Amino acid sequence: MLRQRVVSTGLVLGLLLGTLGAAEGADWPQFRGPNRDGLSKETGLLKSWPKDGPAKLWSVTNLGLGFGTPAVAEGKIFGLGTRDKQDGVWALNEADGKELWFTPFDAPRNTNQNNGPSGTPTIADGKAYAVSSKGKLVCLETKTGKLEWQVEFVKDFGGSVPSWGYTESPLIDGDKLICTPGGKNTIVALEKATGKVIWKSAVPKGDGAQYSSAITVESAGQKQYIQFVRGGVVSVGASDGEFLWRYDTPANGTANCSTPVFHDGHVYAASSYNKGGGLAKVSKNDGKFETKEVYFEERLKNHHGGVVLLDGYLYGEGSGKLTCVDFKTGAIAWSEPKASKGSITFAEGLLYHRNEGGKGTIILAEANPKKYVELGRFDQPDRSKLSAWAHPVVANGRLYIRDQELLLCYDIKQK
Repeated sequence: MLRQRVVSTGLVLGLLLGTLGAAEGADWPQFRGPNRDGLSKETGLLKSWPKDGPAKLWSVTNLGLGFGTPAVAEGKIFGLGTRDKQDGVWALNEADGKELWFTPFDAPRNTNQNNGPSGTPTIADGKAYAVSSKGKLVCLETKTGKLEWQVEFVKDFGGSVPSWGYTESPLIDGDKLICTPGGKNTIVALEKATGKVIWKSAVPKGDGAQYSSAITVESAGQKQYIQFVRGGVVSVGASDGEFLWRYDTPANGTANCSTPVFHDGHVYAASSYNKGGGLAKVSKNDGKFETKEVYFEERLKNHHGGVVLLDGYLYGEGSGKLTCVDFKTGAIAWSEPKASKGSITFAEGLLYHRNEGGKGTIILAEANPKKYVELGRFDQPDRSKLSAWAHPVVANGRLYIRDQELLLCYDIKQK
């Protein structure tokens, strides 16, 4: 299938001005950025947008169906999509969007509400790690797309495919890859170079996989992996997979999607479907970890778009509105309906918010706990009829917006 590309004069200008230099920007090598917290390390970005939004550099179509967010690393852009009845990973040239390779690796699942794979490839040390909707995990060379190794969550670990498919973005921590088959092997650590098992962890309740992705934290002097599974938020030891603690209140019986946030000995998690968001203190007493809930607020329902933590405040969807919340108390500082249900990314003091529905509007606003201050917005061109679930990506002076088979690239670097 031919990939279609449209390049604007803005790309030529960007090349002349050196906006693509890696030294001036920062890659986005995995879901929610370098540290899986939705925070970009970019500097020198536009502080406001013109009426029609920032300049579009290029757009690419026919990438394959999928709700997944792209990753940017090694001068390339990576994503997952379904093409010709195969789930696969695509790689594009970061400069102009030209396709470099596409590697199909699994048959798609029978879809109901969502089409295509919904995870983000994780890029590390010249390899791309990705999971299909049916739970096949692959390691590919980033230069060529060549398959290095693969495992299957269902066949190899006894996992069970969630209702809307596996959507996990694998976690790389040093030489380990962390993934979530669910069930009797809830969380598994593999050698990232070979795919061989290091340890398998069965948390209490044998929790099934959901739609979140794991994070790495340090708590009470111990490195841990935290994941939002079917029954709640769980933590296991990084060295051996030993179950450490759990916090169940934020879980619902339908879909737990958003990535938890851990800070200063506290874990925050939120979901939708008549639930909300809550904070629990994690402590260690007599050699055992325990959690104690600090607050739970039903108005902080968050479906898929996640939250970012900045200077003691959380920003993200709260029951269909962009909301600012005091992390430690749960007090709502403000809630803005003009920025509706959607996903969020932060860079250089600014929030990039993408509305899920309608025109898929992308909004630029201050990360300001005192009031909502909007600095620009534009409607996504060439909108599909499906929900806009892919998160905004800010990398190397550019803003990337994906909508199923379409990827848009905008210049947001100050000149």
